Amino acid sequence: MAITTTWSINDMVRNDSDGGVTTVYWSLVAQNDSGPESATEGGKLRLTPDADADGFVGYGSLTEATVLSWVYDSLIEGDETAGEAKARIETDRTGKVTAQIARNSSTSNGKPW
Repeated sequence: MAITTTWSINDMVRNDSDGGVTTVYWSLVAQNDSGPESATEGGKLRLTPDADADGFVGYGSLTEATVLSWVYDSLIEGDETAGEAKARIETDRTGKVTAQIARNSSTSNGKPW
């Protein structure tokens, strides 16, 4: 049994004046590679861009990897790193898929007639 996790940026809202992103809509889908079971996590990240700040990246220069790094940073709890936060969320969603697979393998659909 393999479970694949896929992080995505679904949409973004930006300032037309400077290209600063103010809102990021993101999702994570954990999917059983050989069945219908899946679990999704998603959210909205609000940002306050400052076009004059060092490290500012305007909309036209963004990559999905850059925006996902912002999402991972926003998920940090306590003294976690962004990578640990990402792994925690993936582990949680993968666990939910594993539980669905276990439930589905011990039940059957149908009618006795």
